[in-house]
Order: sequence, then structure tokens, then C-alpha cells
Amino acid sequence: MAEGSLSDDFQGAKTGSTGGPLPGRWNSRGLAMTFQVWGWRREDASRVLAWVPDAEGGRGAAMPRRTSATKDPTAVERANLLNMAKLSIKGLIESALSFGRTLDSDYPPLQQFFVVMEHCLKHGLKVRKSFLSYNKTIWGPLELVEKLYPEAEEIGASVRDLPGLKTPLGRARAWLRLALMQKKMADYLRCLIIQRDLLSEFYEYHALMMEEEGAVIVGLLVGLNVIDANLCVKGEDLDSQVGVIDFSMYLKNEEDIGNKERNVQIAAILDQKNYVEELNRQLNSTVSSLHSRVDSLEKSNTKLIEELAIAKNNIIKLQEENHQLRSENKLILMKTQQNLEVTKVDVEAELQTYKHSRQGLDEMYNEARRQLRDESQLRQDVENELAVQVSMKHEIELAMKLLEKDIHEKQDTLIGLRQQLEEVKAINIEMYQKLQEFLNIQDENQQLKKIYHEQEQALQELGSKLSESKLKIEDIKEANKALQGLVWLKDKEATHCKLCEKEFSLSKRKHHCRNCGEIFCNACSDNELPLPSSPKPVRVCDSCHALLIQRCSSNLP
Repeated sequence: MAEGSLSDDFQGAKTGSTGGPLPGRWNSRGLAMTFQVWGWRREDASRVLAWVPDAEGGRGAAMPRRTSATKDPTAVERANLLNMAKLSIKGLIESALSFGRTLDSDYPPLQQFFVVMEHCLKHGLKVRKSFLSYNKTIWGPLELVEKLYPEAEEIGASVRDLPGLKTPLGRARAWLRLALMQKKMADYLRCLIIQRDLLSEFYEYHALMMEEEGAVIVGLLVGLNVIDANLCVKGEDLDSQVGVIDFSMYLKNEEDIGNKERNVQIAAILDQKNYVEELNRQLNSTVSSLHSRVDSLEKSNTKLIEELAIAKNNIIKLQEENHQLRSENKLILMKTQQNLEVTKVDVEAELQTYKHSRQGLDEMYNEARRQLRDESQLRQDVENELAVQVSMKHEIELAMKLLEKDIHEKQDTLIGLRQQLEEVKAINIEMYQKLQEFLNIQDENQQLKKIYHEQEQALQELGSKLSESKLKIEDIKEANKALQGLVWLKDKEATHCKLCEKEFSLSKRKHHCRNCGEIFCNACSDNELPLPSSPKPVRVCDSCHALLIQRCSSNLP
């Protein structure tokens, strides 16, 4: 009956081929009379009878035939399942409290409880199509609990690891047993019924888990937390079990009525016991949490003590380094003071030596001054000549400045004339292009050409004058060099010939020009001429040779 309808579970009152009730089974009328005799309420009796078939093959005489016109059959099924869940949970709790020890898997009320829960979870379950057949199992919604409640992952993993389970229904039955042993079945199912959007993938809209009856059953499951169960899931054949509800367990006898008061007292005592156990568990959990906090605080305290000791050691090291730095600073100050005293003594000694040397220099200066006075009388003529030459030099410099100014002005005029010439050329090009338009401007062009020729003649005359003035300036510079004295270049300062710029070597020797004092190679200074400083012919460079010959030729008439 794992995959059949709920009404097929109650096979006890179906009639045989003769039309009468089968022997040893319960029919609806007998159950109703038994409930009334044993003190059950009519409401409970009618709810149970709703699932008991009568002799005619239908439901019980107390229900749906008379109310089918007013009630939905799915609502009736939900109500009947709710009542059966109440009966099974109530009976399990009462029997477990009277039993007084841990329950095992062979305990009949516990087995009936799992059957009722299986029927409650199967109600309204959607049929899922697979490749080979149709599948209808409660393992899908139970497997969804792992995502909603992280603590349920352990149950799911252990169920999957069981070797004897081959069907999803067997895994679901194992999951229910493990959840009961953990005392968290109510918590797991509460998380499941809250997420109705996810449940709608597995259940129809009228299913028990989608309605209020599911929430009521979850609330009833909280009472099972007082039960201790030790179930062996590995040895059971959960795949092939037939889930049929046995109503004989819920029928009372006279002994139950007589022992009712005693059971109530025992239940009260067990309730107190369970309450004390719950308190003890809570206290143990709080004590363990406090112990963990104390351990963490002790660890943090030890860490802080170690850090404090390290900090103290660092402070001591820093203080020692500070003392060392202060002592080193004092030593450095002492050394600097000693060095200052030594430098003061050295400075004083140097001042004394400087004073003595200055006295000697003053005496030498006086003697040299006397000699200068004697020599000044001898060199008065030379000085007079030099003064005359200096005055001439100043005049020449002024003349050179004036010439330079004239040259700059003439250069500016030349630039202007060239610009004018460019403009005239552009005008001529336009005139050639537009002969008819520029006939009247030909006269002006001729005049401009005349002006241009005159200016060119003037420029030629200015160029000849500039060349003459440059020659005069060079003569004056040569005369100034001769008057001021030649600068004799040292051999170490010259590495290349000044004219050909070739590097000197052992084969290419250095030679001084006696006129300018520069250093040349043999090829660039292979000339000899007499100079004012020496009447004999001496070595002269090519540039000085050409300059002296030009000057001599210009001086000749």
C-alpha cells in the first residue's frame, strides 16, 4: 500500500463474496458501539469511522454519504488524517510514558505512528513522470529540508550512505526515523510547510501539507520531544514494508479504564522528569558555552600577557638603546669640543705665521716698489707711446662701432630691398599673366628697375667699402696683438692642428707659428718670413703667411 490511495489502507471491513462481513475484521457499526461503550467521544468515533468501510463496500455509516453534498472529499480526507495523527501521537506519548524506557523499532505504537505520518505526507502528492514509469514518492519534499535547514544535511547524508536502501520510499522512512531520534522532526517539517512555493512543486493545492491541517500536525509533533527512541535503521527492510493502519490499537478495554488514574499520575511524574531533563540539557548547554567562553577568554588573556611581556621587553630594549645613544651623543660632543679647541690652536698658529709672512711680503713689496720707481723712469717713453696707442685704439674701436652700426643699417636696407625685389618679381609675374590690366604700370616697373640698378650699384660700392673696412679692422687687430704681446700656446693644450685639425703623433710633430703663437703641423706651417720681432725669417703658418703678404702688397705704392 505504499503507492495506493488512502481508502485502500483500510481493508478490514470489506465484504466477501457472500455479502457479509469477513470474520476477524471490524465493520463500522461494531467500531461505533465499541467507542461509545469505552467512553470515546462521538466526534472522535465519527472521524475514525469515516475511514472504516462498511458491509456495502463504501465508507462508514457515520460520514461522507450523508455529507458528500456539502463537503469536499479532499477536506474530509485531510480531517480524517488529522484525527488519525492526533490518535497515533497521543497513543504513542501515553504508551511511551507508561512504558518508561527507550523505545525501539519493534514497538507497535511507534510503527503505527510512522505509517500514519507516511500517509499524511503522501496526501495530495503529485505524480512525476520519468523515462520508464510514473513516480510518486515523499522523498523529494523531505530531501528539500536540507536546503532550508542546514542541520538536516547530516540526516540526508547518513540516509544516502545506508547500503540496504534502494527505493526513495525506503529513504524517506529512514529519514523519518532518524528525525525522531534527533527530536527535530517538528522543526524540520515546520521549515518545510512554511515554504509553500517550494512545496507546490511536489504537492497539489489541496494536499494536507499545503493546508492548515499540516501546521496542526507539525504542532502536535512537538510533544514527541519527550520520547527517547533508539531505532536500528540498517537492519530493517524499509523498502518493502506495507504501510497499513491498524485500528485495533486505538480500541480501549476495561483495564485501560481502571488504570487511567495511575497512568495520569505516571504521566505527570514523567512530565516532571522530562522537564527536569530538558532543564538539565539547557543548563549543560549553557555550562558548556560558558566553559568555551572561559577557555577563549583564558586564551585571549594568555595572548595579552605574552604581548604585554613582549611590549615590556621592547620598552626595556628601547630604554637601553636610548641610554646608549645618549652616551654616544656625549662622546660625540666631547670629541667635537676637543676638535674645536685643536682647530682654534691651529688657526691661531696660522694667523701668527700669516702675520710674519705678511711682514716679509711688505718688505718685499717696498723693495719691488723702489725697483718699479727706478724702472718707471726708464719706461716713461714706452708708457707715453702706449698711451698714444691706447688712444688710437679707442678711436679705432669707436670707428669700428660706427662701421658696425652702418653695416647693420645697410644690411637692414638690403633686406628691405630684397623684400621689395621679391614683391616686384611677384608683381611682374602678375603683369605677365594679366598684360591687358597692367599696361599702365609698365612705366612704374621700369622706374623700379632703374632704382633697383642704382641700389645694386650702391650695394656694390658699399661692399667694396666694407671689404676695405674689414681689412683695416684686421690690420688694427694685428697691430693690437703685436702691441699687447702674443699668447704662446703650450704644447700640452694642443692635440690637433688648428688648420687641418689632424691629430698630432710621433710622425706628425707640433710647430709654433712665430706670428700668432698657435700650434700647427709641418704641412700647415712650412713658411718663413721676417717679422718685426725678429729680422731673420722664422716659421709662419699659412694663414699668417697670406695675411702678411697681402699687407705688404697693400702697403706698397
